[in-house]
Amino acid sequence: MGRRTPLFELHQELGARIVDFGGWDMPVQYASQIGEHHAVRRAAGIFDVSHMCAVDLKGPRVRQFLQHLLANDVAKLKVPGKALYSCMLNEAGGVLDDLIVYFLNESAFRLVVNAGTRDKDLAWIRSIGQQFDVQATERTDLAILAVQGPEARAKTAALLSASGANAAMALGPFFGRDIDGWFVARTGYTGEDGFEVMLPASDAVRVWRELNAAGVVSCGLGARDTLRLEMCYPLNGSDLSPERNPIEAGLGFFVDLAKPDFVGRDALLKTKEFGPREKLVPFRMKEKGPPPRPHYAVFGNGERIGEVTSGTLSPSLNWGIGMAYVSSAHAKIGVEIDIEIRAQKFPATVEKKPLYRKPAS
Repeated sequence: MGRRTPLFELHQELGARIVDFGGWDMPVQYASQIGEHHAVRRAAGIFDVSHMCAVDLKGPRVRQFLQHLLANDVAKLKVPGKALYSCMLNEAGGVLDDLIVYFLNESAFRLVVNAGTRDKDLAWIRSIGQQFDVQATERTDLAILAVQGPEARAKTAALLSASGANAAMALGPFFGRDIDGWFVARTGYTGEDGFEVMLPASDAVRVWRELNAAGVVSCGLGARDTLRLEMCYPLNGSDLSPERNPIEAGLGFFVDLAKPDFVGRDALLKTKEFGPREKLVPFRMKEKGPPPRPHYAVFGNGERIGEVTSGTLSPSLNWGIGMAYVSSAHAKIGVEIDIEIRAQKFPATVEKKPLYRKPAS
């Protein structure tokens, strides 16, 4: 038996299929993974992401600590509530985790890290935090709900007071704030608008039911995976790992090498100077056929040049898509590659991010 979120019994009641995900018993789907995917693209869906780990950091030197810990520039966070996406690296520049950091005030920030790495993340954060007298507190009292889709913000705001609803709807992208006892953030992992809400664990079941009653569809991790892959958002543990650095992973935009000191900087400078040998690229299959899956071999001009890290049949495109690390020579948009599926090679093309774009309204 794995770890369970405060919503586990509700997931069972709603008929979810439960699977192990990073040591947690989580719903992979309810009635239909494809239906859940489309609900998010077209209206609104709700995900239990309470397995993610919220960590509150406090101390007079907490900003200095985060500048050292993270590859992105925390100096960008000037307005309370502003959020920043970043990677946390090891000394070799490999990605320990990708995360979001929220600026609360000059002595308090909040991190949200991934489930599968939470224990290692906490140990790493605390070991370095000691050098800066920073206290790291895991917020086990909170549940986290992701409400995503074109109708998600309005349906979530309707559960708040009138003033709270106005405050929530006024939030800009990548901002969060305390509203009516919840921390409401305009962030997500689906490519759709919406909120990620951190709220007392005791409120989670009631809020989930109220959102269901308002027409928000219960969604599992299966739909979350197809949604994020259509947007080319990397998944830690698949597309990101301690053996891959953010430049190889196409996350160079979220690295600030101008910062004088952060963990992994020296290694990234070498990658920048000499160039990465491989890069993570999105691809689309050229023919209808079996969908690509992780660990399938990638070929270019008859030679093996890499490996698929994420792959699926895209519900929005009704086509096979994926991401793969390939040699830098084959990483340009438009390059034709082959994916080996069941000992047969199927043609694909390296594409521009994202793989899915919303139709013009």
